[in-house]
Parts: sequence; structure tokens; C-alpha cells
Amino acid sequence: MIEGIWLLILLLGIGTFLIRFSFLGLIGDRTLPPLVLRLLRYTPVAVIPGMIAPLILWPAATGGAPDPARLSAALATLVAGLLTKNLLIAILAGVAVFYGMGLLG
Repeated sequence: MIEGIWLLILLLGIGTFLIRFSFLGLIGDRTLPPLVLRLLRYTPVAVIPGMIAPLILWPAATGGAPDPARLSAALATLVAGLLTKNLLIAILAGVAVFYGMGLLG
């Protein structure tokens, strides 16, 4: 059983290396076409909500049930970010609302 786990870890490590090497090692020194560069700018915009949404909508801390504190904090972060265009202010607004809702409830 232990040997199988180590084999799996080794194979996943090799796979991760090959995926990164295929992009960074093989084409890292070449100039990318403008279309690819334009599309790569949207990668964080696509990935970050995909990582954050489950933590807001189905948090493990509440057994997967939506939590008003998390939903309010997400809304405050979104509104503050849209109004100020400042990441730090948006984060601080979300944290303040999250902890404020925690103190109230």
C-alpha cells in the first residue's frame, strides 16, 4: 500500500513537471503571438473565481450550507473593488464585513 502511494506521488510530480516544462522550458524563450498574450491576460480572471466560489457558496466550515457572513463579505469585496478599483481596499472591506458579521452572529 505504501509503495503505491509513493509511486502515485512520483507520477504526479513527473506529470506536473512535464506540464510546466512544456510551456516554460520549450517555448519560454520565444515570443508568443499577440493573440496568445491577450488570452493569457484573462487567466487569473478565470481561475481565481473558480477557486473562491466554492469557498463562498459551499464552505466546509458550515457543512456545505451557504453562510450569510461569507456571502455578505463576498458582496462587499465585489462592490468595494468595483467602486474603488483598488485590490487592497476590496480585500479589507470583505474582511471587515466577514468579521463584523461574525461578531453580530
